[in-house]
Amino acid sequence: MADECFADPRLAALYDPLDPDRSDLDAYLRMVREFGARRVLDIGCGTGVFALLLAGRGIEVTGVEPALASLGVARAKPGGERVRWIHGDATGPLPLRVDLATMTANVAQAIADPRDWRLTLRHTRAALSPGGRLVFETRDPARRAWEEWTRERSWCVTEVAGAGSVESWVELVGVELPLVTFRWTYVFAADGQVLTSDSTLRFREREEVEEDLAAQGYAVDEVRDAPDRPGREFVFVARRP
Repeated sequence: MADECFADPRLAALYDPLDPDRSDLDAYLRMVREFGARRVLDIGCGTGVFALLLAGRGIEVTGVEPALASLGVARAKPGGERVRWIHGDATGPLPLRVDLATMTANVAQAIADPRDWRLTLRHTRAALSPGGRLVFETRDPARRAWEEWTRERSWCVTEVAGAGSVESWVELVGVELPLVTFRWTYVFAADGQVLTSDSTLRFREREEVEEDLAAQGYAVDEVRDAPDRPGREFVFVARRP
């Protein structure tokens, strides 16, 4: 099931305004060019930011997203008709063949259940053309990013078109490695409504991810750094031989 911040229509509409800086996607755009991909599968596409960037560059894109509210935001954006949107996930067969599959914005960590993770890798590989690549990022557990997820560091008030002033912050709920659970709180000044969204991420070690990929038939070509977050992320480039 999708977290409330993606599944609740009122919260899904906040995702882009509360996170407007998507420079993290620049590295993925460069890899699309680097690998000469013309057909891309964006797993966990959310509100469609990356999928629409690609479609605007003439790439054939399929966005897969389990949260219907987020998908509704994506479909309604200018250019939304250029993307093939699928409501669902990659734990089952995918009816397409692509050159490149992506999981941006730590989507891989949100697939916390080991069985779902294995199935996602397996069915994504089946959707790749021979020589096609899967590219995704995951936080380096050694950096203990969750220690920065506090109300003091995250609290902000944002003016959102159509929603007014929204106060938001994040707090840790529990750390039982490799799982970390946290809660976002949103307060709408317009009507005083308070909404929360709990999320659980899995922090996998680099060696664990490499073993998981190999077990599903991938060749790990490279593990890169995230240019916008140096030393904090593993960016895996895995290939279907």
